[in-house]
Amino acid sequence: MIAQIKGIVEETTVDGALIDVNGVGFYILLSGRDLASLPSAGQPVRIYTSMSVREDAITLFGFLAKEDREMFRLLQGVSGIGPKAALGILSTFSARALQLAVLSDDSKTIANAPGIGVKTAKKLILELKDKFSIEDIAGDPGQGTGAAASSDESVMSDAVAALTALGYSASEALSAVRSADVPEGADTETVLKQALKKLI
Repeated sequence: MIAQIKGIVEETTVDGALIDVNGVGFYILLSGRDLASLPSAGQPVRIYTSMSVREDAITLFGFLAKEDREMFRLLQGVSGIGPKAALGILSTFSARALQLAVLSDDSKTIANAPGIGVKTAKKLILELKDKFSIEDIAGDPGQGTGAAASSDESVMSDAVAALTALGYSASEALSAVRSADVPEGADTETVLKQALKKLI
């Protein structure tokens, strides 16, 4: 199984890119988001890949972030979602944004992905919800600014948990905590107070 490709961008198309690896060209299908972020021709790139093997074709699907590749694999475990549909979903959402939508039971937002109706979105939420937790999302120090960048992971997670306990959705809570204007090293109470200002 080919897990990653590291080489030079040879050319891009509407749905993928040709990557030159020491003279061997690998054509990789990419999401719209990753295509937009791909380096220009002649530049080096590393793409995390997932290989699909069928009787009539071997296809490489690629992602610039490992978490997107893992989400791609999870999505294919949902009945009715194949590799093309999974790639379409990840053209609309990052793995983290999709996790947040799932945890928020936000089928309407997920249904905005191409080829995904509300019925499929609800099925996706039902089958994937137990695989994610709000702590996984809140605990990523590389996302956002404000509280997300200046507070440690446990403080952020505690603040999100407190807001959800107050009745706010996971989506509202995480958004407010991420955008809260707090000094570095702030405690949970400080983050919570600032986050509540964003919600009131």
